[in-house]
Amino acid sequence: MKSPLTRQAGQPGWSLAHDRVQAFLTQTGGHLAPVVFRLGRRAVQPFSITPWADEPLPGTPPMLRVARGDFFCCPFGGNAEPYRGERHPPHGETANRPWRFESCERAGDTVTLHASLRTRVRRGRVDKRLVLRDGHAAVYCEHLLSGFSGPMPIGTHPMLRLPDEPGAGRISTSPFRRGQVVPTAWEQPAAKGYSWLKPGAVFTSLKRVPARDGGTVDLSRYPARRGYEELVQLVSDDRLPFAWSAVTLPREGYVFFTVKNPRVLRETVLWFSNGGRHYPPWNGRHVNVLGVEDVTAYFHLGLAASARANPLSRGGAATAVTLSPRRPLRVAHILAVAAIPRDFDEMVSLRPHRGGVSLTSRSGRTVRVPLDLDFVQG
Repeated sequence: MKSPLTRQAGQPGWSLAHDRVQAFLTQTGGHLAPVVFRLGRRAVQPFSITPWADEPLPGTPPMLRVARGDFFCCPFGGNAEPYRGERHPPHGETANRPWRFESCERAGDTVTLHASLRTRVRRGRVDKRLVLRDGHAAVYCEHLLSGFSGPMPIGTHPMLRLPDEPGAGRISTSPFRRGQVVPTAWEQPAAKGYSWLKPGAVFTSLKRVPARDGGTVDLSRYPARRGYEELVQLVSDDRLPFAWSAVTLPREGYVFFTVKNPRVLRETVLWFSNGGRHYPPWNGRHVNVLGVEDVTAYFHLGLAASARANPLSRGGAATAVTLSPRRPLRVAHILAVAAIPRDFDEMVSLRPHRGGVSLTSRSGRTVRVPLDLDFVQG
């Protein structure tokens, strides 16, 4: 099946569609957005697309020019510091270079888009497969890394655009072992960037995260803190069969959630971007955006910082995978939405249920949706 290049939101790429999902993958960087999920008679598009999507930005990394939705990062992070002679762009070649279209085919109840990329900085190949299934309001995302050697931080990068209403989204996750605010200078006023949280602070609940002024901040409600950028990392409980993160939007009538294998993607980075960057191309206009990024990495600090010993790795949390040309690594995650009743206030559990999952709220309401949890384990 041919999938000719089309153009959406300023970028060429490929479209993928099924009964419950319409998706678009950019050729440059392999960014996934827009994605329209059909929930009965309604349609929702939860992903962020930057306000500069149609602007010429000479000298800006392709990743930042394209930035939207979800993309695969290898190596995850800014990568400002070289590693053993390797100089990777921000979030790696996988987020910046053109992908090659391989196929888009239907088999049984699924449609699969396959694209590939051969990397140059560290030689290897990444195969991206996006799978849509009959009746599932979900995108099943797979990346297969082959031919590589050595340590590598990896990660997904879903970015949601939330309603312009304080606290509209309610953020929750499966149990985590440790939460920490980014330990280094995140944003500096001298560089026209602003953050509110206490650098390096450790926490056990998103509802009580230490702030610079000595108080605490509730990160479980967003949008909040207009004019600030924040970054925290949660170390997942790798004893769980799967881990999840969710953003419940009661007034919008749906919940967005991700599912991963916590023994492959061992942490989750939450990035709260609410107008705290006043330098180009941000210019204070990137607001109400939430990154829900499943990673094995040391925050956003890149390959060098993730590969060497750091506070998280010394505490037993892996911050890089070890790649071998003899053993390809499969990295899988699920991006999904589900319709919810208005009194479904905040998702607190996700459990297997008869070929799908049951999502339960703090208020005690449960919804059931079709989902293939085995996808993240295969």
